[in-house]
Amino acid sequence: MLLAIDAGNTNVKFALVDNGTIRTRWRIATDPRRTADEYAVWLLQLLAIEGIAREAVSDVVIATVVPRATHNLVVLAEKYFGRTPLIAGQGDLNWGIALDVAEPHAVGADRAVNAIAAHSLAEGDLVMISFGTATTFDHIDYRGAYKGGIIAPGLNLSLDALVAAAAKLPRIAIDVPKDASVIGRTTESQMLIGIYWGYVAMVEGLIAKMKTEIGRPAKVVATGGLAVMFQSHEHLFDVVEPDLTLKGIALLYARSRKGAA
Repeated sequence: MLLAIDAGNTNVKFALVDNGTIRTRWRIATDPRRTADEYAVWLLQLLAIEGIAREAVSDVVIATVVPRATHNLVVLAEKYFGRTPLIAGQGDLNWGIALDVAEPHAVGADRAVNAIAAHSLAEGDLVMISFGTATTFDHIDYRGAYKGGIIAPGLNLSLDALVAAAAKLPRIAIDVPKDASVIGRTTESQMLIGIYWGYVAMVEGLIAKMKTEIGRPAKVVATGGLAVMFQSHEHLFDVVEPDLTLKGIALLYARSRKGAA
């Protein structure tokens, strides 16, 4: 089985992939100081709970946007699984898609593997939205090429900035408002309306602008932990795939094995 590791700014996600199917997944908060031994204590216990021996892991692939975390994840693979990990975008795991932007070297691994996975889910041009630490909007054309996009503050970042800058505002949990009213009658409800409905308006507006600029029909694919909060707005997304990044890692790995065969 493949151990796919997606090291993001907020969480590091681990998944066991068996013949292209995600069998199980776990996540832990991203901390570049976390050692390989600390990862192992946590991960090996989770494998044991699932009744999976570490020897079942035949390969390890790491996709990361946190360079400082890479070394310890490499050591984890080598020391505890006896595998030299493949790094997404490097060597045998080159992207295999065109990065048609001014700075292709600066495209994050998450956005590249998301592009690979999204192109496998739907035909034609795509607008891909990832709700994470940042909210990113990407254009994948009908050939599967990455054409660029938008980076906006994520929901939690927006709320953190608001609370940090305004002394009297309380910290609230991000949730879907109970009704569609945009006139709040308490401080908390007004904050929630601003964050949630403000985000819906931003997403609607940017999707519309991107589709106009693309000039061809484009489907919208959403991913990320907070994507489900907006799933009730059926007009926004054509596909919601929470595991898009992990599936992209698995596809990238499968392509490399097929090419090596």
